[in-house]
Amino acid sequence: MNIYVGNLSFEVTEQDLQETFEAFGEVASVKIIKDKYSGQSKGFGFVEMPKKGDGESAINSLKDKELKGRKLNVNEARP
Repeated sequence: MNIYVGNLSFEVTEQDLQETFEAFGEVASVKIIKDKYSGQSKGFGFVEMPKKGDGESAINSLKDKELKGRKLNVNEARP
């Protein structure tokens, strides 16, 4: 299951996201989207979780949770 994570603080790292989502199950991959010129985070990313149930419980639990001072916007990624 591919999960969109938005409204990320610029201080959040892929490691931070990995640890946050691992509380709900196995994480296959984490990608924070960055500006290709400056390398600055664009404030959103994607987390891939192999089990749909784990992904759904992560989405339900993390919606509106704070990470490094900002409320997360979490939902299933659209293709």
